[in-house]
Formats: sequence, structure tokens, C-alpha cells
Amino acid sequence: MDIWSFVQKRLFGVSSLDYRLVGRWIGHFPKGRFSHESIGKAEPVPGEAPLGWVAHYAIGVVFAACLAAIWGTGWLRHPTLGPALVVGIGSIVAPFYIMQPGMGVGIAGSRTPRPWTSRFRSFAAHASFGVGLYLSALIVSG
Repeated sequence: MDIWSFVQKRLFGVSSLDYRLVGRWIGHFPKGRFSHESIGKAEPVPGEAPLGWVAHYAIGVVFAACLAAIWGTGWLRHPTLGPALVVGIGSIVAPFYIMQPGMGVGIAGSRTPRPWTSRFRSFAAHASFGVGLYLSALIVSG
């Protein structure tokens, strides 16, 4: 997913999600604040950038663990693309219905200036996550 983000930035000038804002969103949880009108206008929290990046990778690890738990050790020994894409693309449910509404951009980015562009970019990012899960499993299964 991060490699895809880097490629988009370099080749197409497309910016990726600012994980500092994810950290800001999560950083407000202890105060009981789970949704914002606009996360960019919310009060910054200390360490929001590292918090956002740690959350990004921790959530990815959880989805990878779900893949391994659902498809089992057989898949880990002989990975195939299908299950990895199911989990990768399926993981889009979390940002569409939890993170984006909580950060103030609506369900599936409905409050963004170009919702379908936002949705497509999310889809591409999560599909790339699925490809990454598959390629990682191929490397580890050796």
C-alpha cells in the first residue's frame, strides 16, 4: 500500500492520506471524541504523526492476521492471490464506514469534493494492500 502511494505521488502527483490526521483522530479517543466535523480543523494532539503511522501498520498487521486465520496454514505455505485480494479489498470497509465518517468526510468519502475519485483511490490502495499481502506471503513461504 505504501509502495503504491509512493508510485502515485511520483508518477501522477497524487497525494496519499496524511497519517498525521489519522493520529489526530485517534488521539482524541481518550477524550471521548470519536467524530469531527473536519479532522483538519480539530485541535492537534501531541505525537499525532507517529500515532497515525503506528496505527496504519498495526491495522495492516491485524488484517494480515485475519487472512492467515481464515485461510489457515495451507494458504501460508502455498499462497494464492484471491484470498489476499478478498482481505485487502475487504479492508476498505473500515475506512469507508468508520474512519472517514469519524474524520468528517462522510461515509465512503461522500463529503469530499470528488467522492468517486476518493473512492477509487481508496479501492486502488486497498487492492494494492491485497497484492502486498500475497507477495509477502510468497516471499515468506519461500
